[in-house]
Amino acid sequence: MSRQITIRPSGHIFHAQDGETILEAALREGFMLPYGCRNGACGSCKGKVVEGDIDHGRPQETALSGAERDLGMALFCQACARSDLVIECREIGTVKDIPVKTLPCRVQTLELISPDVMRIRLRLPAAERLQFLAGQYIDILLKDGTRRSLSMANPPHDDNLLELHLRNYGGSFSEHVFTRMKEKDILRFEGPLGSFFLREDSDKPVVLIAGGTGFAPIKAIIEHALHHGIKRPMTLYRGARHAADLYLNELPERWQRESGIRYIPVLSDVSPEEQWGGRRGLVHQAVMADLPDLSGYEVYACGAPAMIDAARLDLCTHNGLPEAAFHADAFTPAVPAGT
Repeated sequence: MSRQITIRPSGHIFHAQDGETILEAALREGFMLPYGCRNGACGSCKGKVVEGDIDHGRPQETALSGAERDLGMALFCQACARSDLVIECREIGTVKDIPVKTLPCRVQTLELISPDVMRIRLRLPAAERLQFLAGQYIDILLKDGTRRSLSMANPPHDDNLLELHLRNYGGSFSEHVFTRMKEKDILRFEGPLGSFFLREDSDKPVVLIAGGTGFAPIKAIIEHALHHGIKRPMTLYRGARHAADLYLNELPERWQRESGIRYIPVLSDVSPEEQWGGRRGLVHQAVMADLPDLSGYEVYACGAPAMIDAARLDLCTHNGLPEAAFHADAFTPAVPAGT
């Protein structure tokens, strides 16, 4: 049976199914309530039940005291609705509403998904979850005091593991990952960080431009949009030098086949042996050729700084894209000194 849940003070309404926690239902329907561990231990999702009846689940006493229960408080990651509810809690509307944490994590898996791209999956401690917006990144905190920024390739609803894509540019961290890092190694990171995420208060068609491992946050944004049933038309332009650089290529091909997301890969340095029959050149120039009038669009671009700068200048100058409709995250790889 479905239960209607109304959030105060926003007035937003969502519905929970039998056995579904209030937090699970809210996130499924696209309402960002705050949370931390998602297992009743931290208290980040605590809110008030103003009207209605709930099953409290199994909150830990340190996160929700008996006195707080008597006042109508509940942990929404544990509580399930037994009737229609009115709840009172904070909603996350912008990046500034999400707390930045410093956390340890364990390397769960290492998978080489192209000759020079490693997929790293990280597991957080049992009592922690990282709340973030699709497209954001974390900073890996290295022992020498430096940081390595990597975007999360998994969407927020799939947060059991954090997925990162690392290209081997020859820097010290890349060299460590590709030669010495092992499963079960411990890392520390800070996050979530960045303002690269889908603006969901718009209904404009979306153009996504991914260069290299800039595919990681674009993947997260698309999977988030698909999960939440966002109906805005989306076109993905993906730039690479060679066909082999289009790692996980079956994913965008499946999105196009099953979900109607147009997928246009563009190669810039094709060799005769590749027998490439698709688009060639710079990826943002393919966008310029296909969409001469971008005045009614939003563009989300992620890749090397040179690609981002060229795309911003050309699309806004020549194709009518409003400057405020260009959202970007530029990757600046760490490379050895003197390279």
